[in-house]
Amino acid sequence: MPLTRRGFTGMLIAAAVTPAPLRAQDDPVLAALRSPLYGTSSEFAKGMIFMRERGSPDVVPALLTSMRFSRGRQGRIAEVMDELAGQKFGTDWFEWMLWQERNPQIIPHPSLIPFKREVLLGIDENFDVFLKPEYLARKRMKIRFEEIAWGGVRKDGIPSLDNPELLPAAKANYLKGDDLVFGVSINGDTRAYPLRIMGWHEMFNEVIGGVAVALAYCTLCGSGILFETKVKGRRRPLVFGSSGFLYRSNKLMFDRETHSLWNQYTGKPVVGPLVDSGIELKQRPVVITSWDAWKASHPKTQVLSLNTGHRRDYGSGVVYQDYFSSAELMFPALVDQSRHRQKDYVFAVRQFGAARAWPLDAFEEKSIINDAIAQTPLVLIGNPSKRTVRAYERGPHRFQQRGEEVLDDTGLAWTVTETALERSDGKKLPRVAGHISYWFAWDNYLGDAATIYGG
Repeated sequence: MPLTRRGFTGMLIAAAVTPAPLRAQDDPVLAALRSPLYGTSSEFAKGMIFMRERGSPDVVPALLTSMRFSRGRQGRIAEVMDELAGQKFGTDWFEWMLWQERNPQIIPHPSLIPFKREVLLGIDENFDVFLKPEYLARKRMKIRFEEIAWGGVRKDGIPSLDNPELLPAAKANYLKGDDLVFGVSINGDTRAYPLRIMGWHEMFNEVIGGVAVALAYCTLCGSGILFETKVKGRRRPLVFGSSGFLYRSNKLMFDRETHSLWNQYTGKPVVGPLVDSGIELKQRPVVITSWDAWKASHPKTQVLSLNTGHRRDYGSGVVYQDYFSSAELMFPALVDQSRHRQKDYVFAVRQFGAARAWPLDAFEEKSIINDAIAQTPLVLIGNPSKRTVRAYERGPHRFQQRGEEVLDDTGLAWTVTETALERSDGKKLPRVAGHISYWFAWDNYLGDAATIYGG
């Protein structure tokens, strides 16, 4: 049965929150907010009356947290929320989260911070490293605290793979030819990371070709982005993991040194000590393609072993099967679907001071697209059946596909490699970093500041 957003929301609403002892509160708003989760029936009734009489929608974000995690009290909480916000969403957590995103002018009451922090620490006390009160003030965050959602797992509940065991291609008997892999080649060090394994881990930390990198794979937004993790001003490379939190259906990763939360999609810290550090992780090229195609072009590749140190079902098409086959999102995010459906794939490039995306289905008409980003001419070579796109600077040339050959406008052939387009006389056109993504993620994070091929 395909996973729907309503079905998953229902499971989350039923999630257990460790009770905390009800304490006398100096703040009557905070006391009322706590009553649905920690109060007696009488205290809960008084809390809801207090909220209605107070009459301000600034408590709706906190009540939404109460509604999500309360047992048997969701209906009454929803009635109060509907009245305060002038809506009729009832107990639909998904719609209320979208309402929050649409209404940034509503500033949550200050009690949201201690209340939501208490609720989340009741799920996992290890969340405390991300939720230090001094970093949750609105002016210190790059995202809205009310929109941070628990993703259903604890800290490191999706375990990263750190310098995992690799196999030569000839010994990777577990892989099928049409299994998709993330292909990476840096300084001649060539590796493949199957999506059927990475879907369970969503992150690796590696040194490839002498370069410290991390692959941040957000299964929910369909994007695997390869970042360099050695940044200026820090002695050691950053090492990343999965926090257990989401923002607009996007994974919030964290670095293990400072426990700052990072936006997986942009490679920037958004909560914690590194906010305002100016750090933005540099992208490296990565490609998705089939195992057969990768192995054919890189016969000496290494590939991820099944011996990850974790017990998971790494079978083909197992991980996130229902989500990948559904048109629905599992977590809420606003998306403009006037041009593309929310889970259509695009190839995304953020380089040269600009951002541009190419719908994957554009490569069904022609495998080579001559285009540009900002003032930089690009050529993109794609194969939608394998979810494969590579981008290169093209200089003054225009390219076309003829059979298996990539030809420039003078008829000369170029060889496609992981680092450059190469001509027989030694001329090279460098690869440009990019990645595949669902449309909703691109639109949600970069829609206003980006362009899209084809209008």
